[in-house]
Amino acid sequence: MIFQRALRRELFSAAGAVFTTLFTITITFMLIKILGQAAGGKVASADVITLIGFSSLTYLPILLILTGFISVLLVVTRSYQDSEMVVWFASGLSLTRWVKPVLTFGLPLIFFTTLLSFVATPWANRQSAELRERYDKREDIAKVSPGKFQESASSERIFFVEEVAGDLSKVRNIFINTFKNGRSSVIVAKEGMVEIDKNGDKFLVMSKGRRYDGLPTEPDFQMMQFEKYGILVAAQTKATVGNKSAKSLSLPALLADPNNFNQGELLWRISLPLMCIVLMLLAVPLGFVNPRVGRSANLIVALLLVAVYLNMVNIVQAGVVQGRLALNMAWWPVHLIALILVVLMFSWRLKVNSGLHPLVLWSHLKACMRSKEKSST
Repeated sequence: MIFQRALRRELFSAAGAVFTTLFTITITFMLIKILGQAAGGKVASADVITLIGFSSLTYLPILLILTGFISVLLVVTRSYQDSEMVVWFASGLSLTRWVKPVLTFGLPLIFFTTLLSFVATPWANRQSAELRERYDKREDIAKVSPGKFQESASSERIFFVEEVAGDLSKVRNIFINTFKNGRSSVIVAKEGMVEIDKNGDKFLVMSKGRRYDGLPTEPDFQMMQFEKYGILVAAQTKATVGNKSAKSLSLPALLADPNNFNQGELLWRISLPLMCIVLMLLAVPLGFVNPRVGRSANLIVALLLVAVYLNMVNIVQAGVVQGRLALNMAWWPVHLIALILVVLMFSWRLKVNSGLHPLVLWSHLKACMRSKEKSST
C-alpha cells in the first residue's frame, strides 16, 4: 500500500509537469495559427481568444493520452535508473504488480478522454464552425461596399450595392453584371442576403428583381422577373463538408445517420479512450532501461510505437470514410494488435526478470560450458 501511494503520487506529479508542457506548446502553435488566420481575414480578430479555447478542447484528448503514456514511461524509467526495480524484483514482486496503480492513476485520464471525445470536442467544433460561418457570411456582404462597384475574385462579376442593412445581414438595391462565355448577364434586385445550404455552399439570394441576358440590340436578348433568385458565391467539396459536419455532430446524431463520414468519426471517438488505456499499459514494459547505458534508445522506441499506433488508427478511419472498411470490422483490430503487443512485452520482461529469457539461458549455457572445459583440463 505504501508503494502504491508513493507511485501514484509520483505519477500525478509527473503528469502535471508533462501536461503543462504539452498544453503550453499546443496553445502556442494554435495562437500562431489563429492569429495568422485573423491577419489574413479568415476569422474575426475579436474571436481569436474564443477560437483558441474551442481549439484547445479538440486537442485535449490527444494531450491527455500522451500525458498518461509519457508520465508512466518516465516514472518506470526513473525506477530502473535508480535501481529501485532491482530491489523490487529481489523482493519477489513481479512487474505485473505495476498494472493496478498505473490503471488507478489513469482512471481520471480515461474518464476525461471519453468525456471530451464524445461530448466536449463535438460541441467545441460546432461552436467554432458557427463562429467561422457567421464571420464568413458577414464578410461576403461586407466585401461589397455600399456605393462602390467591385469586381469578384474570378473577374467574372461586378457587384454594386446601394445600402447595407444595420445588422449586416442584408443588402439592398443590388446590381450584378456577369460576363461569362462571351455573354453578358445583368441582375438588379431590391434586396438580398447570403445563405448557406446543407452542403456548405454559399448563395447570394436576391428577391424582387429582374434579370437581363444579352444585349437589347441582339435577337436572343431575354428579360425576366423573379421573386427570389440565388447566385452561387462559394462551393465546398463533399469530402470537406462531410468531415466538418461529422466532427460537429453529437453521438446520437452520429448513430442516427450512419454514413461513411459519421462512421469514421465514431471510430475515432471510440479509439481515443482505448488508446489511453493501451498506451499506459504499454509504457510499463517499455520503461525498462539499463542504468549503465541510458534511456535515449528506450524513449525513441516508445515514441515510434505511439506514432505508428496513431497512424494506424488514422489509416483505418480513412478506410471507413472511403467505404473500403466496415465499422464493425475496423474499430477493434488495431487496438487488439496493440494489446497483444502489451502482453508480449510484459511476457518478455517477466522472462528476463525470472531468468527464463533466451539471452539469460544462453549466458548460463556458456558459463556451464566454460566450467566443464576448466574441469576437463
